[in-house]
Amino acid sequence: MEKIPANSTLRIAQGVLIFVLILVLIVLGSIYLPAGIDWRDTYRPATLAVISGKSPYSVDIFFSAPWGLIPFIPLALLPVNIGRAILLLIGIGSFAFTAYKLGAKPLAMTAFLLSPPVIHCLLNSNIEWLPLLGLIMPPQIGLFFIAIKPQIGIGVGIFWLIEAWRRKGFQEVIRVFWPITLTLLISFLLFGLWPLRFRDTMTLTRAYNASLWPSSIPVGLTLLVASIRTRNVRYALASSPCLSPYVLLHAWVGALVSIVSQPIETITAVVGLWILVIIRAFSGAL
Repeated sequence: MEKIPANSTLRIAQGVLIFVLILVLIVLGSIYLPAGIDWRDTYRPATLAVISGKSPYSVDIFFSAPWGLIPFIPLALLPVNIGRAILLLIGIGSFAFTAYKLGAKPLAMTAFLLSPPVIHCLLNSNIEWLPLLGLIMPPQIGLFFIAIKPQIGIGVGIFWLIEAWRRKGFQEVIRVFWPITLTLLISFLLFGLWPLRFRDTMTLTRAYNASLWPSSIPVGLTLLVASIRTRNVRYALASSPCLSPYVLLHAWVGALVSIVSQPIETITAVVGLWILVIIRAFSGAL
């Protein structure tokens, strides 16, 4: 009988250990995690609606691009607490992976994962990590991801449009943008002009809106122009929430991840965010 190499045995043991650890975390998360309201009340019901052949927009507080629900189909079929626990682990892994691909070192990575926007997203089971994954993909694919949350990705979309034109003109613009354009048109045929629903966010979630719009428009435009002139997508990423009238706290994670390759700046931003959270908490309690 052929003997299994020691290094192969070690890899198998590590794989089994990781698998068991993940299972334990899922079980503990399903028992002890607070209810993820965005998963429970928005994304899971919208996904179940799609599975049953209904429009996801039959859920009153679902406003995102419909294709953003596709990855959640397996989770929506599970009990809500188990799906929520798995979603938390996926979110942590995705945030960490995106930050790593954008150049985060351990110190900056730790600060980023402990920042208020990331924690707020994870505790509420929102999906800001999903559009951020589009940043590390080719634009033709990444556009599908950043379109899920325009308040995170609108600046990046404009940047990619200009970059496509610079490379090969109109021909390159068509090559990069025809898949997302065709998908949008099909979604309009199936679900109507669903982007118009974004207007409802201004009234339904006004108390939670952390947008600085319209005061932030000059900053957003400046960052977007700087991005186009320097051909640096990070400025475009930071510009997006400044140009959106609807931005919850966790949506500012896009602006934060744009500086994650700079440890001192990242730590400073995170400390500033925690100061803001503490001030808001105390002022709200008075």
